[in-house]
Amino acid sequence: MYALEQLLGRVSDFMWGWPLLVLLVGTHLFLTVRLRFVQRFVFRGIKLSLERHKEGEGDISHFAALMTALAATIGTGNIVGVATAVAAGGPGAVLWMWLTGVFGISTKYAEAVLAIKYRIKTPNGEFAGGPMYAIERGMKQKWLAVLFAIFTAISAFGIGNMVQANSISTMVQGNFGIDPWISGVIMTVLTAAVILGGIRSIARVCTGLVPLMAVFYIFGCLTLLIARWDTLGDSISLIVNSAFSGHAAIGGFLGAGVRETLRFGIARGLFSNESGLGSAPIVAAAAQTKNSVRQALVSSTGTFWDTVVVCAMTGLVMVNSGMWTEGLDGAHLTSAAFEQFHGLGPVVLSVALLTFVFSTILGWSYYGEKAAEYLIGERAVKPYRWLWVVMVMVGSVASLKIVWSFADITNGLMALPNLISLIALSGVIVSETRTHLWTDEKS
Repeated sequence: MYALEQLLGRVSDFMWGWPLLVLLVGTHLFLTVRLRFVQRFVFRGIKLSLERHKEGEGDISHFAALMTALAATIGTGNIVGVATAVAAGGPGAVLWMWLTGVFGISTKYAEAVLAIKYRIKTPNGEFAGGPMYAIERGMKQKWLAVLFAIFTAISAFGIGNMVQANSISTMVQGNFGIDPWISGVIMTVLTAAVILGGIRSIARVCTGLVPLMAVFYIFGCLTLLIARWDTLGDSISLIVNSAFSGHAAIGGFLGAGVRETLRFGIARGLFSNESGLGSAPIVAAAAQTKNSVRQALVSSTGTFWDTVVVCAMTGLVMVNSGMWTEGLDGAHLTSAAFEQFHGLGPVVLSVALLTFVFSTILGWSYYGEKAAEYLIGERAVKPYRWLWVVMVMVGSVASLKIVWSFADITNGLMALPNLISLIALSGVIVSETRTHLWTDEKS
């Protein structure tokens, strides 16, 4: 097991070397410039997302599509992922995560434009879309589309399943002494009850759960920050300064250079908001929308809420607690940081992780099954759902290091073909934006 952990760790380090990080950040910046800083329309997207009425062809509303996407993205990456970034890269990783989110809004927007533009209606009457369809129908590169679908179908079990189940079972065992297999059984049963009903069942649960869990967590973090208001200014300064200078060793913290700060901040930023990963446009393709741009604006707000708001809250709480200097990692650092705020802290963490994890497992199950459906056909959907349910149990009792390394590797494999398609089809994205957004803005 130790040898496997070491091997996966080396592969993960290679996967998330400078070439992929440069490609990811470069795509964010390229699309931001080419789309004339589309981030300025984020509040229009928020307004559109609140409109729940049917306005065009699709399976679910704007709001339901966004909530399902947020269910998948707001997960352990927003809590444990932030802790992992801070422990490995120092406080400055929080700023790089945040900036990845700001510029990633343009990439999330672009992904959704292509998802709607190239989506299809399947024989069973449902819509299907995402990078695999954009690559096949837009780029005319079937082989690359197949690779993306394979990576997605496999990756879903890492980022959207085992990582989530593992984090919650670890926390429940540490806080309440409950064996991982017990919490695993409970999560497995609940997951089966929802995902076997398909996208409408998933969207219905996510539409009710996601707004409540997000608001609860944000206000909980704000309360914790107010409780230690006297050190908040110093924590913010530390985050900004160490982002560009790295951080020397303190206590149990090994110290991090700028390279580690950048790497872990950007990698965990992607893990959190999934901009550039190609996952969120899969559910965006199911939305009822008049045109590609309207749903793209709605989808882009997912990155805003996920990273610019939620991850920022978590990062500030982590750094402000001071526990990042104790040599802890992952779920243990998360628990230790929130336990510094006696009474309220553990409650906020427990409720957040329980809801975040469950919703992410639901959202990612849809991504994985759509990838499997693209590869094999509709006959793959039900077996994939049952396999998904089983892997929730497996993830609950697996090694944390193995699970996180596996998720990092498969994320990178997903991101590569998606980022290539975004650059190759950027002209299409600009054309759609010019027709449905810039022209409308002038009028």
